[in-house]
Amino acid sequence: MTAALTLHGYWRSSAAYRVRIALNLKRVDYAQVSHDLTTGAQRQDDYLAIAPHGLVPALETGGTILIESPAILEWIEATWPTPPLLPDSDDEAAIVRSMAALIGCDMHPLNNLRVLNRLRGDFNASEEQVRAWIHHWIEAGFGPLEQMVAQHGGGFASGDAPTMADCYIVPQLYNARRFGVDLSPYPRLIAAGEAATSLPAVEAAHPDRQPDAA
Repeated sequence: MTAALTLHGYWRSSAAYRVRIALNLKRVDYAQVSHDLTTGAQRQDDYLAIAPHGLVPALETGGTILIESPAILEWIEATWPTPPLLPDSDDEAAIVRSMAALIGCDMHPLNNLRVLNRLRGDFNASEEQVRAWIHHWIEAGFGPLEQMVAQHGGGFASGDAPTMADCYIVPQLYNARRFGVDLSPYPRLIAAGEAATSLPAVEAAHPDRQPDAA
């Protein structure tokens, strides 16, 4: 099955990074359109006509526009089930979704650029305070994730093949390194991330490999 896909994103967007990983693992071709989040391009009228919430990513599928990376990843999995990003077992699939949600619901939104800018602008937070905020929420999520990978991992975050959990973990590790988080307490998480990033499909999704990379 083929589809003409256009991914609206930004090279450093964690949520767009997740979608790139999934599409690459599925070997699905897609075009990219960049919207520079640092200049507020995501809030311009032309983009709001595509994605009224003013966030990336958005995925144009040839008649339908999908927003929010969890929904996009589920759509990708349903549309291209091979190779699978969710285990066959309902229990194991729920565990993978739980790992993804730990990042997508509990960690990443609190460190989103619009939240950080709100801290700076409305609460006069210093850059030191903003960095402490980032570290706190990443560490709060990585602790339980480390335990989950220890219990369910088999080379990758869950089992012996990449799953939707890895689509979330790889970008979050990228963010953690970018902001100088100490990752030494999370050896299993790091190992799972390294297993995923060793795959050419995942490496190709890296922010530095994107056409709009600064």
